[in-house]
Amino acid sequence: MTRAANVLLLSFLVAGIVGLNGCGSETPGPGPAVSPATSAATTPPTATTTAATPPATAESTPRAKSKAKAAPEALPLNGEPKLLLSEEEIRDGWIQLFDGQTLAGWTPTNNVDWHLTDDGFIEASQGEPGLLLTTVPFADFELRCDYWVAKDGNSGIFLRSAPEPTNPTKDCYEFNLFDSREQFGTGSLVGRAEPIAKSLGEEKWRTAVIKVEGNHFTASLDGEAVLDFKDETENLLTSGRIGLQKNAGLVRFRNVFVKPLNMKSLFNSKDLSGWHPVAGSKSKFEVADAAISVSNGPGFLESNDAWSDFVLQFEAQANGDGLNSGVFFRLIPGTEDAPSNGYELQIENVFAQGDRTQPKDDAGTGSIFRRTKARWVVPNDHEWFTMTLIAHGPRIATWVNGFQITDWEDTRPADPNPRRGSKTEAGPISLQGHDPTTDIQFRNLRIATYPESH
Repeated sequence: MTRAANVLLLSFLVAGIVGLNGCGSETPGPGPAVSPATSAATTPPTATTTAATPPATAESTPRAKSKAKAAPEALPLNGEPKLLLSEEEIRDGWIQLFDGQTLAGWTPTNNVDWHLTDDGFIEASQGEPGLLLTTVPFADFELRCDYWVAKDGNSGIFLRSAPEPTNPTKDCYEFNLFDSREQFGTGSLVGRAEPIAKSLGEEKWRTAVIKVEGNHFTASLDGEAVLDFKDETENLLTSGRIGLQKNAGLVRFRNVFVKPLNMKSLFNSKDLSGWHPVAGSKSKFEVADAAISVSNGPGFLESNDAWSDFVLQFEAQANGDGLNSGVFFRLIPGTEDAPSNGYELQIENVFAQGDRTQPKDDAGTGSIFRRTKARWVVPNDHEWFTMTLIAHGPRIATWVNGFQITDWEDTRPADPNPRRGSKTEAGPISLQGHDPTTDIQFRNLRIATYPESH
């Protein structure tokens, strides 16, 4: 896709494709016949922890104040998706923040000329200083990305950032990429910590690995440790957006991956502790081979606990052709008469005429049923796949095998029932047994909640 085409997509595509028909109880159709593209990537070295650098202060790098653009959603692909992570990385929880073809999942803070090159890089060089931010925040995570900065260029990677940051000592952490700056140059956290070692290199691709856990920040550049800092100030930020900065000169990014950290297990792999069947369920729920097996239906296995803003990851496998299931969240606790009043993260690997962009019921695996349409049906039946769900306020984002499927904001009026309107309050999670043909397994279920101060 050309640069001009991507700029037009970023400027004009509208958000959210809503399913026009179909429902969670329809009879399954035939299974898919086409396999998604796959590829593997090598994991760069991780950061090495060394002595902490005391916090410091500095003026914020200037930011543009022009009006931000709306975040594009459901951007179409130019061919098959680029699955850039290895199977091991996907199972380990890594996701692609950049799909290599579009700027889905990102929103600019101003009119910087963010675009994609023919080689599949994110690039910017024109306009006032500005950011390209993720549409959802992250709390504890490991970030990995490649960057390229022109000679005397000025860029950065923003961590736990506010939507419109103005001061890097109060409303973001700015990991600076600015070789020609003496104070708070490349490898520093601007205004907070100087690098523990100089690691410079302009006009060449470099790999940054940054780990953020609680108040602890570590980073490496090309495998060399450059940062080890604990924020013990009153300005500790516990979650926020991830951002790519264009300040001065040409800057490029590629291979932008993140792994949520400090996930808590929801399933002990031995029994159904912490879960209960909803009254009236016809499904059979049992544990076999360290997985929750769901057969027959309809029925729901509901968590005892409830969550509002969270990151959920799990693996699933449909053991039949064209089976239908789902994971419900922010539920009203289920009853026999109303077992599933919540948002539904759809599982159904069915698409029309060999076209993975045309999922059954305008839904597909990774969609929010009746609200969004999967950009691409990534998984196949009879194969394990990994799903990531982020629910933060009215914003909901999903990934399948590391590839982003949904990025949606529920703009409906607030309602305690997500079937009728937007719900941000806590609710249980449930696993669906859809109908008598159900035969699906879930394993490695884990969740992380957002800190209260975010």
